[in-house]
Amino acid sequence: QVQLVESGGGLVQPGGSLRLSCAASRSIFSINVMGWYRQAPGKEPGKERELVATIAGGGSTNYADSVKGRFTISRDSAKNTLYLQMNSLKPEDTAIYYCNAKIAHLPGYLGYWGQGTLVTVSS
Repeated sequence: QVQLVESGGGLVQPGGSLRLSCAASRSIFSINVMGWYRQAPGKEPGKERELVATIAGGGSTNYADSVKGRFTISRDSAKNTLYLQMNSLKPEDTAIYYCNAKIAHLPGYLGYWGQGTLVTVSS
């Protein structure tokens, strides 16, 4: 198991930046894939969460087309923390951002979610 706690959300103007953090309760080296997902406010929880970015244990990253060139996913193994640096924010980036961890549990994976942090992009 792993507990995930997100922080760093808030209100920012269009064009601004925010950095989200996700603190894990265990070594992130033991987690196969970590990532950020988002869900627009008003959507039913658990439904239609959009993948934003992922980072695998070996360091390879993957981004949604809508955030490529603006967002950067990274991690600090010493702090067991995952980050999402968000630049050039747009109103359509407004959402609840969730941290996700996938841990291998043959034949598949177990998935874990944080509680989410709200990002609002508005002037």
